[in-house]
Amino acid sequence: MMWRGELSRRGLLTIILSVPVAAGCGQAEVPPVPAGGVRIATGSEGGVYEVYGRAYAGVLGDRLAGTAVTVASGGTVDNIEMVAAGHAEVGFALADVAADAVAGRPPFRAPQPIVALAHLYDNYVQLVVRDDGPVRTVADLKGRRVSDGGEGSGTAVTAARILGTAGLADEVDLRRLDVGASAEALAAGKIDAFFWSGGLPSAAITDLRRGTDVRLIDLGTTAESLTRTYGDLYMETTVPASVYGLSSAVTTVSVPNYLVVRRGLPAATAYWLTRLLFEGQPRLAETHPEARRLDPGSAIMTYPLDLHEGAIRWYRSSHR
Repeated sequence: MMWRGELSRRGLLTIILSVPVAAGCGQAEVPPVPAGGVRIATGSEGGVYEVYGRAYAGVLGDRLAGTAVTVASGGTVDNIEMVAAGHAEVGFALADVAADAVAGRPPFRAPQPIVALAHLYDNYVQLVVRDDGPVRTVADLKGRRVSDGGEGSGTAVTAARILGTAGLADEVDLRRLDVGASAEALAAGKIDAFFWSGGLPSAAITDLRRGTDVRLIDLGTTAESLTRTYGDLYMETTVPASVYGLSSAVTTVSVPNYLVVRRGLPAATAYWLTRLLFEGQPRLAETHPEARRLDPGSAIMTYPLDLHEGAIRWYRSSHR
């Protein structure tokens, strides 16, 4: 698939509809519903992956034989490794980390055999501090106690890149806490700031604001550096003031989220995972507003991951 923004949705959809699909998942036939449970690699409690994943598990459990089980994890890196190793059938992943995975770049030791089912929504990088604290800019993180995300998370990868472009790679006291633990530590004064890459709103931050006055740090100065160094998987955007009741919107960077599977996953399974994702959208949207963004026109834009042939089969059949 092409770089985000290089093709219009209509143009890319035309390409998808023209891609031949392998035998065994023929154009005229609906593939059989797969038997057995589906394991979903989600994320830490308090994040959108965990909420979205549980709702998706409920949708799958109603239609697929067996029980759809969510598998909590530290985040994107863990999810990709579990999917690639066959310990989960499907998982949530950030596009920037997925790009490292298929290229075999650190934190991965070798290229990972993953492909995508859909682009779900975009994550927003959120740098959270106490409103009465000393951190007002990214530069103020120097010498401070900063959580960069849970072990195995995409947040940790993105945070490292932000700190690196700001010249702070070795200038902060890093703590490796997931988003829930980070929020608790900030409220207790045990850390000065934490990074979080998640959809809007993220429950851990919403809950934190109920008892602690917090702010989000403007990341506008890092957006250009991230894009220049790592490509258009990062885009400058804003967190609207209304999301967390902030005094004003805050500039940040976003990165796409994908639903990923093994390249060798049976085509019928990939077809049904994709079909039920879209058929279950109303139920998913009741659980978290990010599910409202699910749209076939944007879902196929999964650079640098290929779409699984079973997912292509569904997109083709749904657009006749």
